[in-house]
Amino acid sequence: QVRLVESGGGLVQLGGSLRLSCAASLSMFSIADMAWYRQAPGTQRELVAGITRGRNTNYSDSVKGRFTISRDNAKKMVYLQMNSLKPEDTAVYYCNAVNAGISGYKFDFWGQGTQVTVSS
Repeated sequence: QVRLVESGGGLVQLGGSLRLSCAASLSMFSIADMAWYRQAPGTQRELVAGITRGRNTNYSDSVKGRFTISRDNAKKMVYLQMNSLKPEDTAVYYCNAVNAGISGYKFDFWGQGTQVTVSS
Protein backbone atom coordinates (compact mmCIF):
# COMPACT_ATOMS: atom_id res chain seq x y z
CA GLN A 1 0.00 0.00 0.00
CA VAL A 2 1.60 3.27 1.13
CA ARG A 3 5.36 3.06 1.28
CA LEU A 4 8.19 5.50 1.92
CA VAL A 5 11.65 4.19 1.04
CA GLU A 6 14.80 6.06 2.00
CA SER A 7 18.15 5.63 0.29
CA GLY A 8 21.51 7.35 0.03
CA GLY A 9 22.86 6.81 3.50
CA GLY A 10 26.38 5.62 4.13
CA LEU A 11 29.71 6.30 5.75
CA VAL A 12 31.43 9.62 5.15
CA GLN A 13 34.25 11.58 6.71
CA LEU A 14 33.94 14.82 8.64
CA GLY A 15 33.19 17.60 6.15
CA GLY A 16 31.80 15.25 3.53
CA SER A 17 28.44 15.25 1.78
CA LEU A 18 25.54 12.87 1.24
CA ARG A 19 22.24 13.16 -0.58
CA LEU A 20 19.33 11.23 0.90
CA SER A 21 16.32 10.31 -1.20
CA CYS A 22 12.81 9.31 -0.21
CA ALA A 23 10.59 7.60 -2.76
CA ALA A 24 6.94 7.94 -1.76
CA SER A 25 4.32 5.54 -3.05
CA LEU A 26 1.57 7.89 -1.96
CA SER A 27 -1.30 9.01 -4.15
CA MET A 28 -1.78 12.20 -2.10
CA PHE A 29 1.91 13.13 -2.18
CA SER A 30 1.26 16.62 -3.57
CA ILE A 31 -0.79 17.66 -0.51
CA ALA A 32 1.48 16.02 2.04
CA ASP A 33 3.91 17.87 4.24
CA MET A 34 7.21 16.02 4.04
CA ALA A 35 10.03 15.89 6.53
CA TRP A 36 13.28 14.24 7.48
CA TYR A 37 13.80 13.09 11.05
CA ARG A 38 16.78 11.42 12.61
CA GLN A 39 17.45 9.27 15.63
CA ALA A 40 20.84 8.52 17.15
CA PRO A 41 21.34 5.57 19.51
CA GLY A 42 19.84 6.26 22.94
CA THR A 43 18.12 9.47 21.81
CA GLN A 44 14.64 10.51 20.79
CA ARG A 45 13.72 11.03 17.17
CA GLU A 46 14.11 14.68 16.18
CA LEU A 47 13.01 16.81 13.26
CA VAL A 48 15.84 17.72 10.90
CA ALA A 49 14.09 19.45 8.03
CA GLY A 50 10.58 19.89 6.69
CA ILE A 51 8.97 21.02 3.46
CA THR A 52 5.25 21.74 3.22
CA ARG A 53 2.90 21.11 0.35
CA GLY A 54 3.40 24.82 -0.44
CA ARG A 55 7.18 24.33 -0.49
CA ASN A 56 7.87 26.28 2.66
CA THR A 57 10.92 24.85 4.41
CA ASN A 58 12.17 24.72 7.95
CA TYR A 59 15.34 23.37 9.51
CA SER A 60 16.72 22.42 12.85
CA ASP A 61 19.19 25.03 14.06
CA SER A 62 21.88 22.36 14.14
CA VAL A 63 21.67 21.76 10.38
CA LYS A 64 20.62 25.17 9.06
CA GLY A 65 23.01 26.35 6.38
CA ARG A 66 24.37 22.85 5.82
CA PHE A 67 21.32 20.80 4.81
CA THR A 68 18.76 21.48 2.09
CA ILE A 69 15.40 19.74 1.75
CA SER A 70 13.60 19.66 -1.59
CA ARG A 71 10.74 17.83 -3.27
CA ASP A 72 9.73 16.75 -6.75
CA ASN A 73 5.98 16.23 -6.85
CA ALA A 74 6.02 14.78 -10.36
CA LYS A 75 8.40 12.04 -9.22
CA LYS A 76 6.96 11.81 -5.69
CA MET A 77 10.45 12.23 -4.27
CA VAL A 78 11.91 14.13 -1.33
CA TYR A 79 15.60 14.85 -0.99
CA LEU A 80 17.94 15.93 1.76
CA GLN A 81 21.26 17.33 0.60
CA MET A 82 23.68 17.18 3.51
CA ASN A 83 26.94 19.11 3.32
CA SER A 84 29.72 19.80 5.79
CA LEU A 85 28.76 16.72 7.75
CA LYS A 86 29.77 16.38 11.39
CA PRO A 87 30.03 13.33 13.65
CA GLU A 88 26.97 14.57 15.55
CA ASP A 89 24.95 14.09 12.35
CA THR A 90 25.40 10.34 12.75
CA ALA A 91 21.94 8.79 13.04
CA VAL A 92 19.27 6.82 11.27
CA TYR A 93 17.38 9.22 9.02
CA TYR A 94 13.67 8.73 8.44
CA CYS A 95 11.32 10.11 5.82
CA ASN A 96 7.90 11.28 7.03
CA ALA A 97 4.70 12.19 5.18
CA VAL A 98 1.87 13.84 7.09
CA ASN A 99 -1.46 15.49 6.43
CA ALA A 100 -3.67 16.76 9.24
CA GLY A 101 -6.93 16.73 7.28
CA ILE A 102 -6.48 18.99 4.27
CA SER A 103 -8.71 17.93 1.38
CA GLY A 104 -10.34 15.39 3.70
CA TYR A 105 -7.23 13.24 4.16
CA LYS A 106 -5.46 12.43 7.39
CA PHE A 107 -2.29 10.37 7.48
CA ASP A 108 1.14 10.00 9.06
CA PHE A 109 3.53 7.65 7.29
CA TRP A 110 7.15 6.71 7.97
CA GLY A 111 9.93 5.08 6.03
CA GLN A 112 12.23 2.37 7.35
CA GLY A 113 15.21 4.66 7.77
CA THR A 114 18.68 4.90 6.29
CA GLN A 115 21.90 4.97 8.30
CA VAL A 116 24.23 7.95 8.09
CA THR A 117 27.60 7.65 9.79
CA VAL A 118 30.11 10.49 9.90
CA SER A 119 33.62 9.62 11.03
CA SER A 120 36.07 12.08 12.55
